[in-house]
Amino acid sequence: MKPFHRQSGSLMSDQVRCSDLAEEFGTPLYVYNRRAIEQAWQEFATALQDSSHLICYAVKANSNLAILDTLARLGSGFDIVSLGELKRVLAAGGKPEKIVFSGVGKNTREMAAALEAGIRCFNVESVSELERLAEVASAHGVTAPVSLRINPDVDAQTHPYISTGLKENKFGINMGDALQAYRRAQELSSIDVQGIDCHIGSQLTTLEPYADAVALLVGMIDTLSAEGIHLSHIDVGGGQGIRYSADDESLDVQAWARCVQSAIGERDLQILVEPGRYIVGQAGILMTRVEYLKSNEDRHFAVVDAAMNDLIRPALYSAWQEIEEVETLEREARVYDVVGPICESADFLGKQRTLSIAENDLLCVRSSGAYAFVMSSNYNTRPRAAEVMVEGEKFFLVRSREETEALFAQEFLLP
Repeated sequence: MKPFHRQSGSLMSDQVRCSDLAEEFGTPLYVYNRRAIEQAWQEFATALQDSSHLICYAVKANSNLAILDTLARLGSGFDIVSLGELKRVLAAGGKPEKIVFSGVGKNTREMAAALEAGIRCFNVESVSELERLAEVASAHGVTAPVSLRINPDVDAQTHPYISTGLKENKFGINMGDALQAYRRAQELSSIDVQGIDCHIGSQLTTLEPYADAVALLVGMIDTLSAEGIHLSHIDVGGGQGIRYSADDESLDVQAWARCVQSAIGERDLQILVEPGRYIVGQAGILMTRVEYLKSNEDRHFAVVDAAMNDLIRPALYSAWQEIEEVETLEREARVYDVVGPICESADFLGKQRTLSIAENDLLCVRSSGAYAFVMSSNYNTRPRAAEVMVEGEKFFLVRSREETEALFAQEFLLP
């Protein structure tokens, strides 16, 4: 059974009617399915079961504590990019020895906190960062475990905002500079060189970019080994893509794993992978209520109570996500632009969608588990949505809707 399916015309999550959730918790409302999250994570565990591996969920995709808790109970590792994400993972029961710290701009405070927690590895993205980390580790009397993130200049053929492996991107150390960077890391007494890392982009659905990137990393591993620098792991990053529409392809995880394993061959390396979107993307929906229907000549608009502050992907990336009725009713179908109440023309969830709706009906935006709530804001002083987790016949409020007064509670009038 799919995590979100229809029963007698009603959208269901497991055995729970989605419209009942909207009535109890209001809208906009994010709904996640625990079984779908667990199954997606298990796909990677099964695909890599014949190799030493660590699955490090990319927390930036969705950092709700209930999701992190669900994954921690499976034994997952975590890929973090900030001190806040570190604290979230630890609060949710994640093991520090299974945490890798990515990101181009780690500051001294973040480095010190991660060292104190005892994380698995820092994914270092520049020689400057390497030097600073060495200083921080030395000042704390510890050795920092590092992997150098290499920019292999591989075109992931994805949206330019989520492409991270080209030489014009800010991420990683250029392949041509990598050998010298490893030599410098080896010289630093407070640095323990453990691995090599890359992440070439997000929403990848074909194997070729991964094959090209991993082949380049393996070549660097062999070059380093010849110099006496021996690595224990290879971090192949994340970016595994999902299906947003019926015409889309999702990445075949089994084929992806075979591709990575084939490139590594018999080398004694643990495989680290950092999936985010693939784990949670299709495990979540956003529900919203139709406030008004209006027309401007031949253009029809469904004005809903969710907005670009709740789901920014359509405005930011021109992203397409399926929108459908929560309850299937006999009504005239029309083509609508589904828009929000924010005073921006970019405030839309989807354009030119065929829907059979009336005012006060509920709509669902599919595939909203990743880069959705986590990127939401309080623009227009709008409270962020509530979040609910469904498991079988049960459901749990995992984040309360914000109170408007709380949004300016830390602001002050002038004397």
